[in-house]
Amino acid sequence: MTVPMTPRERVLAAIEHRQPDRVPIDVGGTSFSTIIGQAYERLKAYLGVDGETRYMKRKSRSAILDERIALRLHTDTRPLLVGSPDGWQDVYYGDGSFRDEFGVIWRRAGDGHYAPTGNPLREATLGDLDAYRWPDPLNPGRTRGLAEKARALHQQTDYAVILSLPVGFVHLSQYLRGYEQWLMDIVLNPRFLDALMDRALDWWLALAGAVLAEVGPYVDVVAFGDDVAFHDRPMLDAERYRRLLKPRHREMVDCIKARSQAKVLYHCCGAVKSLVPEFVDIGVDALNPVQVSSADMDTSALKAEFGEYICFWGGVDTQRVLPSGTPQQVRAEVQRRIVDLAVGGGYVLAAVHNIQEDVPPENILAMADAAAGL
Repeated sequence: MTVPMTPRERVLAAIEHRQPDRVPIDVGGTSFSTIIGQAYERLKAYLGVDGETRYMKRKSRSAILDERIALRLHTDTRPLLVGSPDGWQDVYYGDGSFRDEFGVIWRRAGDGHYAPTGNPLREATLGDLDAYRWPDPLNPGRTRGLAEKARALHQQTDYAVILSLPVGFVHLSQYLRGYEQWLMDIVLNPRFLDALMDRALDWWLALAGAVLAEVGPYVDVVAFGDDVAFHDRPMLDAERYRRLLKPRHREMVDCIKARSQAKVLYHCCGAVKSLVPEFVDIGVDALNPVQVSSADMDTSALKAEFGEYICFWGGVDTQRVLPSGTPQQVRAEVQRRIVDLAVGGGYVLAAVHNIQEDVPPENILAMADAAAGL
């Protein structure tokens, strides 16, 4: 008879490529694997759970799960979130857009996501970059109370504690520069792009170092996101990726591993299959979201080629199956991903991206129950 594992043991076994007692489940453990806005409100109503909803990130409306809902979804993870800086509140405008602490203007399209439409360094020169005032990564509000919360989660629960750090230097530099200008800079203005990414990396490393100095002994997984792929291919060719992005991402992973015993969970959307060996090389332990609707992201092929080296975290389709399928189809999707990815460990089941607004509560419950073997 198999002795049941604790949630923490289950998650760590999977990441370490040991067979857990069942596939671990992550719903709500990170800022990119939770439930969004109205989907969460409908689930609360369906389950009769009252109370105000708290969000990890207001612009993405990513919910912090009520403990009653986390228990119902059998999730093996609990989130730990970096605090807000003292002395700053996002500035909201009449059209619903807002300005964050970096000076980026975020605007929501209809009922969709917020996008960075106002980029303070879009027209910047190197001189302008030198004059730009970065927010203080060591602002005490970011870490106030964090050690106490992390210690309590670690010592008083048996869940896997996941620290979500801010997005990495790729996203941050794109928000500041604008996506189109950032891509053009790769060819037309590489000196500026190098300087911008270096400064964004320095900011991230300073913040991550300060946070991990507080919580390093108490976290099981450290998560961050930094997309380097499109839906059909990587964002850069292999030579540019290895020259421009890989060394900087290695610094991020090294920063985490030098300050904790935590596993590194890296979120990168899109068609990343050709980059998986690069991620393994820099020390990434687990890869999210395993975007199965993207090119060349067949889960059985990924497991066969890379399952020995990296843990896959995600894989349940949010583009078609979760929003549009029946509960029976959701269960079949879950079983497919478990068969493809879970043998011998190396898989944590989660939705591809956050569970979106259009996913009905019945399908969220079907996903969780099927993963739990119910």
